[in-house]
Amino acid sequence: MSDSPVWADATLAAALFAVDPAGLGGVALRAPAGPVREQWLALLRGLLGQAVAQRRLPLHIRDDRLLGGLDLTATLQAGRPVAQRGLLAEIDGGVLLVAMAERLPAGTAARLAAVLDRGEVVVERDGVAQRHATRFGVVALDEGIADDEQMPAALLDRLALHLNLGEVAPRDAVAIDLEGALSQLAVARAVLPRVSLPDAPLQALCAAALALGVASLRPVLLAARLARAHAALFGREEVEADDAAVAARLVLAPRASLLPPEPEPQTEPEPEPEENPEPEPPPEPEPPADAPPPPEGEAESEPPEPELPEGALDDVILQAALAALPPGTLARLKAEQAAQMAGRAAGKAGAVQKTGQRGRPAGVRRGEPRGALRLNVIETLRAAAPWQKLRRQAVGAVAVAGERPAYTRIEVRAEDFHVSHFKQRRETTTIFAVDASGSAALARLAEAKGAVELLLADCYVRRDRVAVIAFRGRTAELLLPPTRSLVRAKRALAGLPGGGGTPLATAIDAAALLADSIRRRGDTPVVVLLTDGRGNVALDGSAGRARAEDDALAAARRLRLTGAAVLLIDTSPRPHAQAARLAAEMRAAYLPLPQAGPQALSQVVRATSVAAAAARG
Repeated sequence: MSDSPVWADATLAAALFAVDPAGLGGVALRAPAGPVREQWLALLRGLLGQAVAQRRLPLHIRDDRLLGGLDLTATLQAGRPVAQRGLLAEIDGGVLLVAMAERLPAGTAARLAAVLDRGEVVVERDGVAQRHATRFGVVALDEGIADDEQMPAALLDRLALHLNLGEVAPRDAVAIDLEGALSQLAVARAVLPRVSLPDAPLQALCAAALALGVASLRPVLLAARLARAHAALFGREEVEADDAAVAARLVLAPRASLLPPEPEPQTEPEPEPEENPEPEPPPEPEPPADAPPPPEGEAESEPPEPELPEGALDDVILQAALAALPPGTLARLKAEQAAQMAGRAAGKAGAVQKTGQRGRPAGVRRGEPRGALRLNVIETLRAAAPWQKLRRQAVGAVAVAGERPAYTRIEVRAEDFHVSHFKQRRETTTIFAVDASGSAALARLAEAKGAVELLLADCYVRRDRVAVIAFRGRTAELLLPPTRSLVRAKRALAGLPGGGGTPLATAIDAAALLADSIRRRGDTPVVVLLTDGRGNVALDGSAGRARAEDDALAAARRLRLTGAAVLLIDTSPRPHAQAARLAAEMRAAYLPLPQAGPQALSQVVRATSVAAAAARG
């Protein structure tokens, strides 16, 4: 028995795939060529048996061989069109092995995905029209090393099982008893059509997918099919909680892109004492020792199994999915989630803005040249050209008898019009709102100064502007208006004093006002708030921590309505809950960064802007 949980899940995944290859879509196996991968493939071949056909997909296969079409050699010999069946039609009921799937052309992956969705191959070209029903499973071997070497997403989304055996040692890849497994698989295939899926496990799978950030509905459907296959593998005709937990672990966990929110601790209120408590019933007397036993029909029934309370099944399945995440994934998801939550409109060089007049070409679409849209003459003529003969015949048919119809050189109609679309990026303005209050103000200002200088050095390439708002005492001051001038930034930051109260609400309102003006001008604002989140000066200038915190939360909600990307950096030596709560109110990425240097702070801001642009674009 192997001690590796990854290999144990891999063997279970192979058995489940052997139960229902076509229903589960397939397996995406990420592993380098070596003994571990060969051991898993040998295990899968043994589980599938000789009755299941297995074919290999060539990497650069032609469409006529993949889907079918005109057999040119047979056509020339027979003197008539002869159609040939493609590889996908020939593999009906079997398993297709795709080697080096990370290099699979996007067109081939799209055609393969379409056949998996429809369950048939449709060919209508070269004078051949044919349809062949086919259902098969796919085993895609991914040998990529870097993270950006991935198989096409269109194919990856349709494969239920995503396995990564890159860190499994050869000594852990132990074999299993194939003789006992084959008999169990035969029973499972017979039971599978009768397995039912109740509403409770299905709703729990949907809730787990939503909590893990699985955006597509297809993984939930695949998880439901895998839960049915797992129940059939163990001889059950109804999906139970254990089956759904395995489905969440094998299907949903590898697709996780978010961390579920941590549940807030809830304290149950103490029950109020009743005025007139009812007396407890007296205990029932024990039967005498010589009393006759009750008849067989009246024997006490066994106590029913305890049912999970409402919502507990969702937690069980979600925890099963989280437990399957490999080491380091939680930290990576936290970093990615913090960057993606930074905003919906920031970017390396601003958010993408679609226009009809200037910018980079973004395609041609059918439409009338109204407003600022430009008519694309070439595409318009190309759309009108195939219809010239029919349109001239139509003009001649309606002409008055005896008169020669007046033909134009080209008959162009409104449905032929095509317009050009362009896109351009807006300029990004990063607004630093720096807390200059308290004893640690000098350290925070030094970090902010260094970060601003590093960002300004990249402005010529990234076309960004930088603004600085410093808040201390009772006011928030626009220390540096939006600029690209490094000399002006250094001069403005050099003489900023520190100390005094923390007018946090005033600073957030000032940043929101500046961000709104930047957005109205057509640029993209990014707000970076450096504070410990502990305001003690209210909006009206009065001191008081409770009122100042309420005003800060209200100002955070107003900043959220501007739609600006926001990053809150907690600069306190120890992260405080108030700063995290403030970030949640403004929908900002929260990053506790005590004692961060200028280089690290600059990298965080840059990564936040790039991730936000990718999320939007």
